[in-house]
Amino acid sequence: MNNHLAVYLIAFLSIAGVIIRPFKITEYIWAVSGALLLLICGLILPVDAFSGLSKGNDVYLFLTGMMLLAETAREEKLFDWLAAHATNLAKGFPYRLFMLIYLVGVIVTALLSNDATAVVLTPAVAAAAKAANVKKPLPYLLICAFVANAASFVLPISNPANLVIYGKYMPSLLRWLAQYMWPSLVSIIVTYLLLLLTQRSALKQTIENKIEVPTLSLGGKTALLGIIATAVILLVASAFNMQLGLPTAVAGIITSAVVILNARKNPWSVIKGVSWSVLPLVGGLFIIVEALKNTGLINYLSAMLQQSLAGSTTVAVGTSGFIIALACNLANNLPVGLIAGSAVQTGHLPELIKSALLIGVDLGPNLSITGSLATILWLVALRREGIIVKAWTFLKLGLLIMTVALAFTLAALWL
Repeated sequence: MNNHLAVYLIAFLSIAGVIIRPFKITEYIWAVSGALLLLICGLILPVDAFSGLSKGNDVYLFLTGMMLLAETAREEKLFDWLAAHATNLAKGFPYRLFMLIYLVGVIVTALLSNDATAVVLTPAVAAAAKAANVKKPLPYLLICAFVANAASFVLPISNPANLVIYGKYMPSLLRWLAQYMWPSLVSIIVTYLLLLLTQRSALKQTIENKIEVPTLSLGGKTALLGIIATAVILLVASAFNMQLGLPTAVAGIITSAVVILNARKNPWSVIKGVSWSVLPLVGGLFIIVEALKNTGLINYLSAMLQQSLAGSTTVAVGTSGFIIALACNLANNLPVGLIAGSAVQTGHLPELIKSALLIGVDLGPNLSITGSLATILWLVALRREGIIVKAWTFLKLGLLIMTVALAFTLAALWL
């Protein structure tokens, strides 16, 4: 078998395994197995595999910090406290609770990343739904998945995929805001309206209008301060065009350590709750993408993008955005983002096309249940709450919400 064909086949099967989870085997097994198979078969050299793996260092650190923050906050009942306040603010109106959760989701995504929304906000929303005696909590939980992608290009820090796509060519914060402010606003508003429209019948239910707010422990207050401090640190780091992984990891580790020491708790109580399997999942995907890069696929994609620019710019923006969005749902946005990022950084593409590709990578995963790493993290969080969302249920929603939101967002970008 041709070596390039073998790489494509292994990459396809590995990514399909991550998405479909045959035999209920967890996602990271498929990604790691694919990476190991490429090495064993000599389809990627150890030095190239290590190079690919090391390209994810910033992402690994970023995820580690966020997961430690989330687990520490969950252990200290911070989410229960926030849930009680959100429920009381809603005053018994389901639509008001829906809007409040969505607004919080936008803020968390913008300032802490879409992965943080999946990891941090999902358990808080589950707690709020439980506190309010909501019989059908799914509409509120769906917010965490959809807003995590819809608001993920408000700031450079709002999605790790943004770091991957631009790499060392990341625009300054002011330039980013000028470029993405209006498309982000359109994406957020259109996604909200469509999600509200599709969930309106499920929102016709009674909820508690006043519940007792639990006392927030010292550990909970420390966790809250840690999350706020992390948001500030990330904004400063982004403004100075610094990598975000190390500051996030340091903030997460320090916050967890302070909480554990003050409460005199066993560190294992926090460590065991973190979904560490996400890290080998990401590492395996980085190696697989490095193998694909060595086949010349990146250069081919770059040439295709350049060729599309020979025609109408409007058509190029639309087609590149939608094609990359569809690809994210076939192969997950992390590997697709890595491939697109390599093409962007080597192809000297116009800013408009780069922006269309980034929006496709960020917003496109709202189509399917495993389109992005954030949605996979959301699924993991839901499983911990004993809630299962079927792929077909999500796809039916995503087919409307993502496609319409993406069309409007790309139009806003072009205008």
